[in-house]
Amino acid sequence: MTVELGLHSARFAQRNGMHPTDVRALIALMDAARAGEEMTAGRLGAALGLNSAGTTALVDRLERLGHVRRTRSERDRRKVVVEVSERAVGLGRDFFGPLIDRSVELLRGYDERELAAVRGFLAGVRDAAAESS
Repeated sequence: MTVELGLHSARFAQRNGMHPTDVRALIALMDAARAGEEMTAGRLGAALGLNSAGTTALVDRLERLGHVRRTRSERDRRKVVVEVSERAVGLGRDFFGPLIDRSVELLRGYDERELAAVRGFLAGVRDAAAESS
């Protein structure tokens, strides 16, 4: 499953002139937005395991492609945050939407006990992967 999802993500990156790390960055930015958190370039770099120069190059590249924008923080005007553009969200929705819809439909076929088992398994694998880093 992990390999197939990685290949699916790589196809998205290739079709949109991006590097796979660009896709990971967009996902991190969308996750932060959903959580109501601001994402600075420094936080993004840390989340992706990139140094400062690599993060700057990544954000510059995504900005040139029209996928992100740099804005001033609403909370602290001295801070610059990176946000995903609606264009990038639309590209992602168009490409990943059918996979997400199909996954949600599959989950509807499970009862609460089965869903709890699936959640437990996936959380355990995620934690195991994080611990072995």
